[in-house]
Amino acid sequence: MEVSKSVHVMSKPTGSVCNLDCDYCFYLEKDKLYPDRNSNWKMSDATLEVYIKQHIEAQYTQHVTFAWQGGEPLMMGIEFFQKALLLQQVYANGKSIENTLQTNGLLLNDEWCKLFKEHHFLIGISVDGPEHLHDKYRTNRSGKGSYQKVKQAIQLLQTHQVEFNTLTVVGRHNVDHGLEVYQHLKSLGSHYHQYIPLVERSATKPTVQGIYLVSPEHEIQAQVTEWSVDSLKFGQFLSEIFEYWVKHDVGSVFVPYFENTLAGWSNEKGSMCTLAPRCGSAFALESNGDVYNCDHYVYPEFKLGNIHSKSIGEMNFSQQNYQFGIKKKDINSKCSNCKYLKLCNGGCPKQRFIPRIGESAHNYLCEGYEYFFSHSEVKMKQMRDLWVSGKSPIEIMHI
Repeated sequence: MEVSKSVHVMSKPTGSVCNLDCDYCFYLEKDKLYPDRNSNWKMSDATLEVYIKQHIEAQYTQHVTFAWQGGEPLMMGIEFFQKALLLQQVYANGKSIENTLQTNGLLLNDEWCKLFKEHHFLIGISVDGPEHLHDKYRTNRSGKGSYQKVKQAIQLLQTHQVEFNTLTVVGRHNVDHGLEVYQHLKSLGSHYHQYIPLVERSATKPTVQGIYLVSPEHEIQAQVTEWSVDSLKFGQFLSEIFEYWVKHDVGSVFVPYFENTLAGWSNEKGSMCTLAPRCGSAFALESNGDVYNCDHYVYPEFKLGNIHSKSIGEMNFSQQNYQFGIKKKDINSKCSNCKYLKLCNGGCPKQRFIPRIGESAHNYLCEGYEYFFSHSEVKMKQMRDLWVSGKSPIEIMHI
């Protein structure tokens, strides 16, 4: 069976519960899948222990990564993560353990930073650019922007020398400000920029569970949300940043879209699941132990099971995970005839909802991807050729 032996799990100990109320957040309405979440939203100690034991056992390498996300994982409190670290050592069985954690930064303080530094956490901070762009959607329940607290959190991480990167949602609010966003992230001290295109469809009628933001699998009339990014503009956003990066920052600032594209031209495997040849083995774990095929597919039909009754390893080698993975290869004729197919592999299936008569649906971001791949092609191939000839791609900055 063609599945990854090891498995990545994005664990959400608070589920969808968060201390921000971002208008564009696709995960907030997942609370409708768990009606008791208002009073019972924290991952229990029992579930935490089962998860840690199973996740380590499910890895076929000597290195294990725990990825903590949300919601807002810091709402669990520092004692929760102290327990997690102890349990990781109990069940490590000789394997090395690392932890990554994605946060909005609002709850960060010296105590958190000391824990992260001592145990070598890699922290992801969500920031959408300078204050006037970030605060457009990233607000609390009273509508107040969060930028200043995020900036303070980054300064705290730097003071304690905690390694961090930035995650930036690219939507209608900031897509026209590519270079401004990029340079602002650099000014904050970020050397690793994750840019996540915001693409969501809202149905005219909700699912049985009350979900409006639907997956492509739902045969429901839906339209792209007002905050979603325009496809072509996303390609222009990446291209604008690339032009600056390729002249000034190769080797000092890392952008997964650029690294992945260079890997594709070099016939190497990239790191981004959205552009990989297949899906699968990248699960989302809810606070009660429910596991879903993917963070973007937390819908009842994509539930793989619960870790209290089925192990993560069993779910990884299940027929459902296998079918979910290979379905990505089901592309239409426009994709199969595209010169850039090896760079995007049809893109994320969540974004394949543009209908084509008699064929599989097309990816909403195709126009943007094609624009960026075309725009960057010459310089990407120059960097590839430098690497093949035994030189560093950094030398592109001197060409």
